[in-house]
Amino acid sequence: MKQVILGLAVGVVATYLYFSTQETEVIEIEEVMEIETAAPVPVPAPVAATSFAAVPGQVGGQDFFGAYDVVPGWPINIADQIEGHEDWTWGAGQSVFAESPDRVFVLVRGEIPNVERPRNVSLRDIGIPANFPISNSVPWRNTTNTSLPVGVDDTTDNCPPESARGQCGVDVRWEHTILVFNREGELIEDWTQWDYLLRRPHFITISPFDPEKHVWLVDDYRHAIFKFTNDGSELVQTIGMPNDYGDNNDPERFNRPTFMAFRSDGGFYVTDGYRNTRVVRFDADGNYMMQWGEPGTGEYDDTRPGFMNNVHGLAIDHQTNEVYINDRDNNRVQVFTEDGEFLRDWGFGGRPSNIHLFYMGQDRMLWAFDQGTQKMLKYDRDGHYLYSFGSFGVSPGGFFGVHGIAVDQEGSLYVAEVGNGGAQKFTPKEGANPELLLGAPTYSAWE
Repeated sequence: MKQVILGLAVGVVATYLYFSTQETEVIEIEEVMEIETAAPVPVPAPVAATSFAAVPGQVGGQDFFGAYDVVPGWPINIADQIEGHEDWTWGAGQSVFAESPDRVFVLVRGEIPNVERPRNVSLRDIGIPANFPISNSVPWRNTTNTSLPVGVDDTTDNCPPESARGQCGVDVRWEHTILVFNREGELIEDWTQWDYLLRRPHFITISPFDPEKHVWLVDDYRHAIFKFTNDGSELVQTIGMPNDYGDNNDPERFNRPTFMAFRSDGGFYVTDGYRNTRVVRFDADGNYMMQWGEPGTGEYDDTRPGFMNNVHGLAIDHQTNEVYINDRDNNRVQVFTEDGEFLRDWGFGGRPSNIHLFYMGQDRMLWAFDQGTQKMLKYDRDGHYLYSFGSFGVSPGGFFGVHGIAVDQEGSLYVAEVGNGGAQKFTPKEGANPELLLGAPTYSAWE
């Protein structure tokens, strides 16, 4: 009996010890499991990528022309529109102004031969291990170097029989310098009656504060500004002395003026310009009022307020009357009060930058075209860089030497190009971010 009881006791103890050991092992395993799973590797929550697309939410594609689509074939080439000019095309595109979508002025430097693009010409025969053109997407000629005129002091003839541009009537023509197109690119007016008057038409515009919509034209080789009736039938005023130039302090004569911009009281400013280094203010009747601007050092980086090298563009903020001046060869914008008091300036980033002109619409943002990078640049009024678009090329939409900018009432953008020649038209993309579009123009006195 004692042996049985002893055996049972031993069994109970053994059983206890056995299960106690298993429980401990389970606990230890659970503890290990807890240690291994207590600190999982954190996984960041998905973050949406920042989009800079011109059309928010766009899938695929790219912004070839910023927030715009190009209108290929606008305007229709004059070779296809003017009888007897089938072998000619427009020369350097100097300026463009949209009175409306159906009346767009384009200013060109005459005509040049409508030559088919050369195809893969070897230059090895003249010792150059290369082909020309280097690509179908880049220009093969610069129309500003093949268009009239010749040097400003060489002659007063707008198409001399023989010149550095070749033979008049064979290599160049001085015809159809002022062209007017509708929205389809059809030629609806050509002011050939004024071809004789011009030598190097540089800028064309209409004052937004003039209900009669006189057409103004700056000719830097004539050293003069011409004012026409809206239909071009009459020359009503000439400012400056054609073919005669003055120094930087002459109240009556320019020396290669470049651009002009209008004040809300009908007065205007003229940038004078290529050889003078000043801004000249006139009243609404064209009477000289005042001027400012001194010759700079002639170097690229003059930073002194009011000193300029190549005054080539301007814009007016009609809310403050501040005047934005393109001090081109100093690679900066200088901002002045309406009476020429210096306020501030900023640069465009140094070489290769080469700013051609300014545009400011109702949104009061300053746009500039950079000939060095072939881009449209957007800045606020204090010079903060906001946006840019554009690329170099000869295919529709490519830029080469934009020298004129205009926007119509429907938001379409127009450019004139001294490099590619002629002009181009762009329409806003459907759904485009409006902040990436050039601002609407001012038309305060127009119906």
